Amino acid sequence: MAKRKESIVNIPELDILEQINHDAAGLDIGAEEIWACVPAGRDSESVRVFPTFTVDLHVLADWLKACRIKTVAMESTGVYWIPVYEILEARGLEVYLVNARHIKNVPGRKTDILDCQWIQQLHTYGLLRASFRPSEEICSLRALARHRDNLIQYRSAHIQHMQKALELMNVKLTEVVSDITGVTGLSIVRAIVAGEREAHSLARFRQSGCKKSEEQIAKALQGNYKAEHVFVLNQSLAQYDFYLHQLQECDAEMEAMYGVLPPSDPDSRAPSPPKPQGGKPRKNQANFDLATSLYEIVGVDLTAIDGIDALTAQTIITEIGTDVSAWPTVKHFTSWLGLAPHNDISGGKVLRSRTKKTKNKASSALRLAAQSLHKSQSAVGAFYRRMKARHGPAKATTATAHKLARIVYFMLKNRTDYVDPGVTYYEQQYRERTIRNLKRKAASLGMELVPMAA
Repeated sequence: MAKRKESIVNIPELDILEQINHDAAGLDIGAEEIWACVPAGRDSESVRVFPTFTVDLHVLADWLKACRIKTVAMESTGVYWIPVYEILEARGLEVYLVNARHIKNVPGRKTDILDCQWIQQLHTYGLLRASFRPSEEICSLRALARHRDNLIQYRSAHIQHMQKALELMNVKLTEVVSDITGVTGLSIVRAIVAGEREAHSLARFRQSGCKKSEEQIAKALQGNYKAEHVFVLNQSLAQYDFYLHQLQECDAEMEAMYGVLPPSDPDSRAPSPPKPQGGKPRKNQANFDLATSLYEIVGVDLTAIDGIDALTAQTIITEIGTDVSAWPTVKHFTSWLGLAPHNDISGGKVLRSRTKKTKNKASSALRLAAQSLHKSQSAVGAFYRRMKARHGPAKATTATAHKLARIVYFMLKNRTDYVDPGVTYYEQQYRERTIRNLKRKAASLGMELVPMAA
């Protein structure tokens, strides 16, 4: 039986469990009431319950200040915690927004202890870690960015309603036009709603960029125009126009908000501003120069990274902020995004290695950016294709999103431009690395790797 090798293990020193936050309080937040717990002796009642009206939230803040509380811990329960967090933070209290999973995983809870008492006890001993939350200005911008995404989703539902109404009339517009909300498609739909039924007259709205001819489009537009289906089409088009107008108003509000945000330090700003995007604009893009606005507040051009456009960069910035100092290293950053392996180790053996499930919007944006690189002639695109050939599309997407996250982290940390080395450089580096590994393997077997003659 082979003798087991002795491994040197660094044994950490365990700190004695002691009270760290002596002026700590715990809150259990619900839809109708809030239970608050302060240390014993600060008031005649260490546990009190408050309604959730705004006036009562200020009373809660006054009571915590009277009890000489400096830090407050609460669970992230739905959206009920947001007004409580904002009011307490405005009153000068240090607020810890705690992941409910972290509280659940701490053993020793008694059934006769209220949730607020349990949170206060854990916070007193320093066993709770605050979740990341960007600055107040970024949070305001994030609220509008998320609302804009919702408007796009609402509008897409009415596009499907228009497609259904056309199909019920056997108008095969989707067969000859790639997008019915393009210039050609919308012009034809508006003419149908206005009362036009002659196919060749409708086909004259064809733009020069359409792949199908007028004859093909006219043939597809010969349908059964029943009144009830035209009515549904008219209503769906009106809803589409309504959300289109809402998007324009939202973009105007976001543009004004970008104007009042504090700009980045010009001395620490990367030298290259974003280049104007040429060609046809992509769908759902902002109605203002979003890339320049992001550059003004961030100091770097994230759109220079392959796969990341202005909207993707906005999603990343509104979720993580402009300062990455909250994560000590890039490994902390990628782990928070859920793009780093989460290893379950027992007895020195890795039982399983997988990424954590997360609903992080920045992580989702990076994954979508990674999927768009399958044909990109860049170093990151070549990396994606190599990972896809080795591990499949799912793992390739995660690995490429991880690489994009590392690029974003160092750009924001060092305020440096991103320069793509190119697919040729990447392939050359990969070839040299493979040859080095083969030479090392051959040397370990007592052989020598000799290149073939040209």
